[in-house]
Amino acid sequence: MKTIQISDLTLRLNAARENDVSGFREKVESIKELDRLCVDVIETTCRAAQKSDALLLRTAAPLLKHSILSVACDLTEESISAAWNAVKTAARPRLLLSVPTSSVQMEYLCGCKPKVLLQKIPALVAHAVSLCSDVEFAAVDATRSEPEFLRQAIQAAIDAGATTVTVCDTAGVLLPEEFSAFLIELYKAIPALQNVCLGAECSDKMHMGAACMIAAANAGASLLKTAVVSSELPSAAAFSDILKLRGDSLGLHCALNLPVLEQVCARVRDMLTAKQSARSPFTAGVQVLDEAILLHAGDDRATVAACVAKLGYELSEEDLARVYESFRRISEKKDIGSRELDAIVASSAMQVAPTYRLKTYVTNSSNVMSTTAQIELEKNGTLLQGISLGDGPIDAAFLAIESIVGHHFDLDDFQIQAVTEGREAMGEALVKLRSNGKLYAGRGISTDIIGASIRAYISALNKICYEEAQE
Repeated sequence: MKTIQISDLTLRLNAARENDVSGFREKVESIKELDRLCVDVIETTCRAAQKSDALLLRTAAPLLKHSILSVACDLTEESISAAWNAVKTAARPRLLLSVPTSSVQMEYLCGCKPKVLLQKIPALVAHAVSLCSDVEFAAVDATRSEPEFLRQAIQAAIDAGATTVTVCDTAGVLLPEEFSAFLIELYKAIPALQNVCLGAECSDKMHMGAACMIAAANAGASLLKTAVVSSELPSAAAFSDILKLRGDSLGLHCALNLPVLEQVCARVRDMLTAKQSARSPFTAGVQVLDEAILLHAGDDRATVAACVAKLGYELSEEDLARVYESFRRISEKKDIGSRELDAIVASSAMQVAPTYRLKTYVTNSSNVMSTTAQIELEKNGTLLQGISLGDGPIDAAFLAIESIVGHHFDLDDFQIQAVTEGREAMGEALVKLRSNGKLYAGRGISTDIIGASIRAYISALNKICYEEAQE
């Protein structure tokens, strides 16, 4: 019985979409769900222009129990090094170099001529191997490549130390028997393929991807690529359905946790494609408080700093000093948990001159009409106005602010609580926004909880604007 490894490209393909609206926490939860499904490899990416990619990898890497965490790198040594620094804490890290091998893709994706690309492959693979013992070389659009060039490229990657070689039918033009014959010919032309793991990526454009995967497995491939949220590749569910019916007769099986397959696929699909995420700030839900954080009077600065980092903040030494002073003052009266520490960070760290000031806000809500919010902010003496619909007055208000700023931020956490009692009770709101992978907290207080929430959002927004202006 041959064991087939399953590699899931959902996160990697999702990052490449122009309309990717999934939040940071949704991506982390998706990785955890795929690990629960026991896919052998989870593929993602680490784009140089997106700081959140590296943070996502550093956050998710220690959480994986079963899966290899594979990171697709740009074709530069700097990108490979950055990807390794982000993924190296994973129990089973992998670096992936996807190299176009057809003339069309070479010109389109990396602007290289065949001779130049053949010179780059050994150096890039060798650099990746010097950092990580598990390196995959993927030949993109291999089925439309010149046979001699493809052979030379794969041979160069193997000689440089690649442990996995994946052949991609990117165009999706081959029938199952044609793809099987293609792989058999590759084995004959490149004997060194016998010494590495051969992977296959089969496009599902003709709705024959799963059949091509089976043909590839019969031809010698032991790694097959799937995706939960994509029509480009066959899903793990499609492959597992074939194994249920014909696995024994084909002599194939995989390690997927089949009892949770349907549930995991549904959850990942919902998290990455939920319609509300396309327009709502509330893309990541509300944080579940970590009750393990409990600080007492007398705890030292290092302990407080570790708990601040655990909540996701990256503070300067100056801001940490302010947070610690506030902590010492408040901890004399009571113990400090997650909620209190969040409030301390929001009120003590990174206090900046406001870029935006709240002038007026109006919200309308009922059970027979859509909720609306009209926000007026002042920036450099100019009044700016935003109007938006929402799924409630706070959602609509946050969307109206986004329309003024012209940018969407992940709402990492949102908390509200009463701080005094009685009819004129004061309400406190805490908003945590994530920008370029970094967390910013804002705090607002008002007798109107909607007003407190708006002020908290603007407080966090002003910190983002200040830091971006310093870069």
